Amino acid sequence: SVSRLLYLLQQETSSTELRTECAVVLGSLAMGTENNVKSLLDCHIIPALLQGLLSPDLKFIEACLRCLRTIFISPVTPEDLLYTDAVVISHLMALLSRSRYTQEYICQIFSHCCKGPDHQTILFNRGAVQHIAHLLVSTSYKVRMQALKCFSVLAFENPQVSMTLVNVSVDGELLPQIFVKMLQRDKPIEMQLTSAKCLTSMCRAGAIRTDDSCIVLKTLPCLVRMCSKERLLEERVEGAETLAYLIETDVELQRIASITDHLIVMLADYFKYPSSVSAITDIKRLDHDLKHAHELRQAAFKLYASLGANDEDIRKKIIETENMMDRIVNGLSESTIKVRLAAVRCLHSLSRSVQQLRTSFQDHAVWKPLMKVLQNAPNEILVVASSTLCNLLLEFSPSKEPILESGAIELLCSLTQSENLALRVNGIWALMNMAFQAEQKIKSDILRGLSTEQLFQLLSDSDVNVLMKTLGLLRNLLSTRPHIDHIMSTHGKQIMQAVTLILEGEHNIEVKEQTLCILANIADGTTAKELIMTNDDILQKIKYYMSHSNAKLQLAAMFCISNLIWNEEEGSQERQDKLRDMGIVDILHKLSQSSDPNLCDK
Repeated sequence: SVSRLLYLLQQETSSTELRTECAVVLGSLAMGTENNVKSLLDCHIIPALLQGLLSPDLKFIEACLRCLRTIFISPVTPEDLLYTDAVVISHLMALLSRSRYTQEYICQIFSHCCKGPDHQTILFNRGAVQHIAHLLVSTSYKVRMQALKCFSVLAFENPQVSMTLVNVSVDGELLPQIFVKMLQRDKPIEMQLTSAKCLTSMCRAGAIRTDDSCIVLKTLPCLVRMCSKERLLEERVEGAETLAYLIETDVELQRIASITDHLIVMLADYFKYPSSVSAITDIKRLDHDLKHAHELRQAAFKLYASLGANDEDIRKKIIETENMMDRIVNGLSESTIKVRLAAVRCLHSLSRSVQQLRTSFQDHAVWKPLMKVLQNAPNEILVVASSTLCNLLLEFSPSKEPILESGAIELLCSLTQSENLALRVNGIWALMNMAFQAEQKIKSDILRGLSTEQLFQLLSDSDVNVLMKTLGLLRNLLSTRPHIDHIMSTHGKQIMQAVTLILEGEHNIEVKEQTLCILANIADGTTAKELIMTNDDILQKIKYYMSHSNAKLQLAAMFCISNLIWNEEEGSQERQDKLRDMGIVDILHKLSQSSDPNLCDK
């Protein structure tokens, strides 16, 4: 039984041969089902094996490490079990020098158990980079490969590790140069892919420039090669996802990738041929690939999203790829959440194009499935979907009308109450876009949907982005005279309160300028003007900002004044008299001497 084997393994009095055999048998058991591994874990096999590593006998140590490796690569083993005692990591680092087997197994354990920044930091601080670097030139392929995998997980999204790796050299050669050698075409595919991942992480961390030849001429073409339908499903998935990450924020790399090996057309095969050309004869492989075909679709959507992030011509090429819009629309309703998220990302990327919003997006009524995605989706999908909706609600988008009819106002108002900051911003941003040059009914619906309480809540939000978008919404609501008068007749008191609140608060110049612009809009109303003229507090604030040290605020305050004093309008004489009595004319005289030509003219 397992407990008997573990007992013998731990007996110092047992012969080393017997203890080694026990470790081998336990390792074989661990290679069985997940339930086998679970029962071994329940018997506390990991502490027993770690204890075994303190033995002087190398063969026994290797057997313990091999068994540990098998247990740690099982999905049922919690990675944290490796990190319960800091001494363990240091001891493993020391064992790296013992033999090629200790090197292979320990690197494999590290690369499997390094999940997230906390683990990366622990391994980095315990000297992983220095201890593992020289293994990249080992005579054993397995050791080189496992060491490379270690660097790929250590550097992933980790600037600290990436910045260190750039300057590390082995036998007089810098690591980036070693990685480049490892991604040449004659190397095994897993080695090419993993070294491309290392270079990608280093590039994204800013450790290697995006225009460096090792990225443009080596890493990028290598990753595009991985997307070919000759490659196995896992390789195509990993290739496309890594490439999407590499080019995500760099326009030039997006342009280069888009014209390398017909990549945009090649990705269309991700939707058609889950199995690689070489796997067609293998029935087990075909079955596996059909079950995992959704991973290919997800990877293709991700890469299309990165490719189309900035360049209008690339977006056009993507959309003109066969049935592309239909594929995205289908992706939005797939059962796998990762595919839905990737499809929404792809749609979001393409929705940045005015041209496409007016054409393809309209022809495929994209807003329908998008509104459906927005119903009770998890936050990560909601954030991207609501950003896309913001674009579909811009004034030139023909989707604006039908979206309104399908209950968008209610949905967006509820987003503004979210705990999640990105969702609050997107909700209020979409309402702001919706209110731009909208008819009065829509504006009233928005105000009703938001409620005065919620408006004040947003105006006192701790995030300046939310505040700016809310002021933008108010400014869009208060445009064109009849609308200004109508809204101020129903919500005037609250809006004036809000304006006072912000002009008195500790806010930056942009926020105050936007608020004074709202006042200028109110001053442009016919009846709404009176709400300013009868409010001495507000008038004093306008006067104060006319003499402010910031010219933007001075200009905005003068807009308020000029809208209050038009000669053609009824009651202009009384308004002018009141402002004259307040000393506004004296300030204007002073400003006409200003060195700032804008202020002077105004």
